[in-house]
Amino acid sequence: MNSPKDIRIEDYSYVLPEDRIAKFPLPNRDESKLLVYKQGEISEDVFKNVTNHLPGNMLMVMNNTKVIQARLLFQKDTGAHIEVFCLSPLSPNDYALVFQTEKSCVWECMVGNAKKWKQGQILRKNVVVNGREVEIQAVQKGENDRTIPVEFSWNVQGVNWADILDACGVLPIPPYLKRETQESDKQTYQTVYSKIKGSVAAPTAGLHFTESVFEKLKSMGIDREEVTLHVGAGTFQPVKSDTLQEHEMHTEVISVNRSTIEHIKQFAGRIIAVGTTSVRTIESLYYFGAMLNQNPNLGAAGLKVTQWMPYEGGYSVSVEEALQALLDYLDRNDLDSLKASTQIIIAPGYKFKLVKAMITNFHQPENTLMLLVAAFLGQDWKKVYDYALSHQFRFLSYGDSSLLMP
Repeated sequence: MNSPKDIRIEDYSYVLPEDRIAKFPLPNRDESKLLVYKQGEISEDVFKNVTNHLPGNMLMVMNNTKVIQARLLFQKDTGAHIEVFCLSPLSPNDYALVFQTEKSCVWECMVGNAKKWKQGQILRKNVVVNGREVEIQAVQKGENDRTIPVEFSWNVQGVNWADILDACGVLPIPPYLKRETQESDKQTYQTVYSKIKGSVAAPTAGLHFTESVFEKLKSMGIDREEVTLHVGAGTFQPVKSDTLQEHEMHTEVISVNRSTIEHIKQFAGRIIAVGTTSVRTIESLYYFGAMLNQNPNLGAAGLKVTQWMPYEGGYSVSVEEALQALLDYLDRNDLDSLKASTQIIIAPGYKFKLVKAMITNFHQPENTLMLLVAAFLGQDWKKVYDYALSHQFRFLSYGDSSLLMP
């Protein structure tokens, strides 16, 4: 293989029987099964014992994003049902600001039954928000390839967008669960440490953690840090092209505090990433820093990791130098956190810069999360998945987990 672009996606497939997909979580999060892969050897345990398999003096990094109730269901006067699925904010295009806005906002959306909603038609929905009757209106503001910008407006002052989604939005659970969202999903499809609203899918490796597990980590001296990557709907997209070259990786917004970057720099090479979203965030930090090391005057608009950047060469700077360049950039601009976007695709051939161990669930065949695991384990990804399939592990979002330490 000359380049990750030449990867044939069919080489990263396996047969996933429908009955192995966990449709609901276990009653106790930390009672899920844990596959432990350590230097080529596989064993199994229960997740609450994960600390028994971790070396001390490590830094655990997890994604504290919170899933929003992003699906809004409208019904036209004709009776037609239109579903508007909010993907990412366009105006204001900042997650913190958009949830606070009190008059209107514009989101990039996927629209179900779009053919029944013509340009110029206003969708209306009446809901009770904090005891007050509110009318919400939705109107299209153009059209993109696969998405539609939609402007939402409402007629009651003192009600913000977060209030509206909490009152009438539906939590988007993964399509492969093939069931409707239930009230229980509002709790079970969030990590216990979720804080920052913005995702349309949960960082599911974190669903296994409980306060009891955190206490054990603390007693072992394993430090914890949080980053934020808002998970988009693209995370579920299969790679539909024959080779990876034709696949366009989705862009995701990240936010990492300055103190967290300092801590990551201190523990470089001794980091346990919880979930593929944390891996993408942490590894992207190196490339942000490498860009700034080459061009210290790079502005915020230029801070984007494109999907093939890690494979194009030209970044020979050390991890320590890259992260220091990132810290210097924040200091020069008097910023206490990095906000940037990444399109990084981690596939076989990728050289990991910071992550030493990974906690992750079992992923769908032929998607980019599967490729990330294969990049981390090499050909042993097949051994891990064969073991999980033959030992009754539960797969996907509500399924069991693995601790990978190559």
